[in-house]
Amino acid sequence: MLLMGSVVPLKKSANSAYLELKNLLNEKLQNVESLILQKLKSDVNLIEKMSNHHLSSGGKRLRALLTLGSAKLTGYKENGRDINLAACVELIHSATLLHDDVIDESKLRRGSQTTNSIWGNQSPILVGDYLLSRCFEMMVEDGDLEVLKLLSSTSSKIAQGEVLQLQHKGEADLLEETYIDIINLKTASLFSAATKTGACLSGSNEKEKKALESYGRNLGLAFQIADDALDFYAKEKLFGKEIGKDFFEGKVTLPMIIIFQKGNKEEKNFLNEIMKKEKRTEQDFSNTLSLINKYKAVEATFKKAEYFVNVSYDALAIFPDTEEPFKAEVRNIKNSVNYPQIIEPMETSYRLTISNKNVSGMIGKITAIIAEEGLNIIDMKNRSRDDIAYNVIDLDSEPSTKSI
Repeated sequence: MLLMGSVVPLKKSANSAYLELKNLLNEKLQNVESLILQKLKSDVNLIEKMSNHHLSSGGKRLRALLTLGSAKLTGYKENGRDINLAACVELIHSATLLHDDVIDESKLRRGSQTTNSIWGNQSPILVGDYLLSRCFEMMVEDGDLEVLKLLSSTSSKIAQGEVLQLQHKGEADLLEETYIDIINLKTASLFSAATKTGACLSGSNEKEKKALESYGRNLGLAFQIADDALDFYAKEKLFGKEIGKDFFEGKVTLPMIIIFQKGNKEEKNFLNEIMKKEKRTEQDFSNTLSLINKYKAVEATFKKAEYFVNVSYDALAIFPDTEEPFKAEVRNIKNSVNYPQIIEPMETSYRLTISNKNVSGMIGKITAIIAEEGLNIIDMKNRSRDDIAYNVIDLDSEPSTKSI
């Protein structure tokens, strides 16, 4: 979803990176979409209706693209299994979103009403279970025990991550290590499984599997960390979701951890008190935002995301240059993409810049999407938070243009 108050130079770059990637795998991605719709057909009308509503809310199918791209990178040339397993990865993701929206009592997902806000909480949980069951049927049909073990264990990790997050709800003094454990389980594990599945399809050696597994995991960590930063960063109309949502739900994410680490005794007492509340107020959020700005927690959070993206680049170093353009281009990713960095820190907002020169290769374009869109491009030009000009693309939404 692209919304902009004024035209900034990065619009074409961010849009074209995604569109070029999608065009490279467009036929396969269409087959993935068709297979998902086919597998979700049911004699129970409500299941099909709710599934269609959820899937039609948008999404780039990034995890499916990671599976398809990794399979191509490692030499998979057949047609069929990559589509089937990319669909499985997307079904797992969709099922977890349905469950998450119920747990979090979310009303919006990518700018559209969530299934639970329309049909209540019971049906979405059961439909999420239905998506998972269809996914497991497809994995059994595929017949690869390694992939079956990988994706089934990933489903277990995602659930464990969600429970671990609930276990630590409201802990203002949450350790950063525990936070990383949570997002590694609930988010990065599926990115990692998506990329490793592609390697499994082509019969890659263990080194290549581990490299792509590392690539996906670190990319997933970067995405979640950046997404957590945005909870303190923009307005609902720009991202199609409720800003401050994690805070009001009592979830402690990296920006909160940073201000607790840097805060004085009085500030730490304040954070402890508000996070122990059953409900937090708008004034609580405003006071917390003041601390976020005081300690430049958004900047520090993006820097942490940048670290994990750089680690993900390094994981691709084992893939040698060859005559095949795809592999040769992937080898140069870490030298061709400059990660967004925050400069000119200000009291209420920040100026971000990104250079995206000569980005090529399918996996490279996926990385560029994470870098440009997961972290978002925001050009504030010395304006306040309320009248800032944005060039924003939501990682989980198709690009479109609207005026603020």
